[in-house]
Amino acid sequence: MTKNIRNILSIALVLITGFAFAQIPSAETGTFALTNATLETVTNGTIENGTIIISEGKIADIGTNVTIPEGAKTMDCSGLTIYPGMIDGGTQIGLVEVGSDPRTRDNNEIGDIIPHIQALTAVNPSSVVHPVTRVNGVTTALTMPSGGLFPGTAALINLHGYTPDQMFAGFKGVVLNFPATGRRGRWDRRSEDDIKKAAEKALKKLNEVWAKAVQYHKIDSASGGKDQEYYPEMEALLPVVRQKMKLLINVNAANDIKAALKWIEEKGVDAILYGVSEGWRVAEEIAEAKVPVLAGPVLSNPTRTYDRYDRPYANAGIMQKAGVKVALRTGEIENVRNLPYHAGFAAAYGLGKEEALKSITIIPAEIFGVADRYGSLEEGKVANLLVADGDPFETKTQVKHVFISGWNIPMVSRHTQLYDEYLNRAPGVKK
Repeated sequence: MTKNIRNILSIALVLITGFAFAQIPSAETGTFALTNATLETVTNGTIENGTIIISEGKIADIGTNVTIPEGAKTMDCSGLTIYPGMIDGGTQIGLVEVGSDPRTRDNNEIGDIIPHIQALTAVNPSSVVHPVTRVNGVTTALTMPSGGLFPGTAALINLHGYTPDQMFAGFKGVVLNFPATGRRGRWDRRSEDDIKKAAEKALKKLNEVWAKAVQYHKIDSASGGKDQEYYPEMEALLPVVRQKMKLLINVNAANDIKAALKWIEEKGVDAILYGVSEGWRVAEEIAEAKVPVLAGPVLSNPTRTYDRYDRPYANAGIMQKAGVKVALRTGEIENVRNLPYHAGFAAAYGLGKEEALKSITIIPAEIFGVADRYGSLEEGKVANLLVADGDPFETKTQVKHVFISGWNIPMVSRHTQLYDEYLNRAPGVKK
């Protein structure tokens, strides 16, 4: 079979699969009144029998004594609870569609020093993963490149929109994979000496790149940005050097975390740590450094065979109690929808329900500098919210409605379509 014929068959298969299910309905915009609900505002306590007015994409009014505007579509939420939309502090959503097909993977580009590669540019607004995720109440996520030392620039996105720019939620940060001194996994058969040499080599390279970025900043400042050859890698690092953009540092082992904190202090970087799977071992040091953390995944295994089974579950709670500002992340692509269950485990193993809810709403919004728009139910904020019949951390809870930027999102996804298709399949099974 020739390559062209295989390509034609592949395209045909995709088209047939696409037409096998009804298209997901469009979201609805307008003015909405969500009445008679319990409102978990996150920042201002719980409001019983409250009402939220959504207009022009924002929360126009909230409380118990609210006037419903003429022409508003009223949605009776009796017996239901409204929460802010959940924010995942670290994913690769929208960057990968089919893991086994390199044509649909934009999370890991070629090159070791490519901070200028923009995750936002690569996001697929039509990804089938977005509806699957948002119908579970996750409205916003940080999507991040992976790979080399500086694999690119991450972006915070809302999970609704026809273009990446429409989805952009106001935060970008350059990603750094900090040199690791441990093994990459159980399959890593390198000797201790080889691991040490590799880490030293990576740290040397990091420092060389940073020194070059600092020099580029000095030349750029002296020349006013003129008469300097365009250098995209250094141009991308320029706002980080000038502390106008966050550096997202991926680090996990306890010793590596301490090394990263020392590096941050020496270089004067405005940083966020993410991953931080052994943060519980050095929680006091992280708190003292006042560096926020995007912890997770929570639903994971211990990093060392002799650790307690619950260390990944308790990690966030231990750091939070030590004084670290902690948000949660799934680190997922297609299973970002499980964010509330990561939070549920963290809540049960020390973080507590109230702090767990904050860790996927207002705290990531604060860390990303967008708390004036997202993370809580407050008048004037973007209308990102979910309506559920119970605790969203429990798998039995059903999310009834989701709003993103004021759009009433249809509660339809590939999962619901498959469920409906096979529940009422025709011609069915002969008896």
